[in-house]
Amino acid sequence: MNKKPNRKKTISRRGILPFIGSTLLIPFLGFGRSGQHSGVGPEEDIYETLLRPDGTTVKVKTSTVRKSKIVKKNISNTTFLRWLGKENDSL
Repeated sequence: MNKKPNRKKTISRRGILPFIGSTLLIPFLGFGRSGQHSGVGPEEDIYETLLRPDGTTVKVKTSTVRKSKIVKKNISNTTFLRWLGKENDSL
């Protein structure tokens, strides 16, 4: 009766190298790429520059500008300057 030794297969360094090499190629093959960005639409990335009453500029999302309430349309320059607090008496 010859008994064969119960030898479990051990993973050698040569067996691991192809596995490691193939995992390093995954980013080059494009499997990690998603088709679309999740949660961010094209509208949310577009900003518009607006003027604040103190004269500084602010970048605001265009969707916020579209949803905003219009207080008064087509105001004159003098009314606008009065609103800004920069009214000149010489006008």
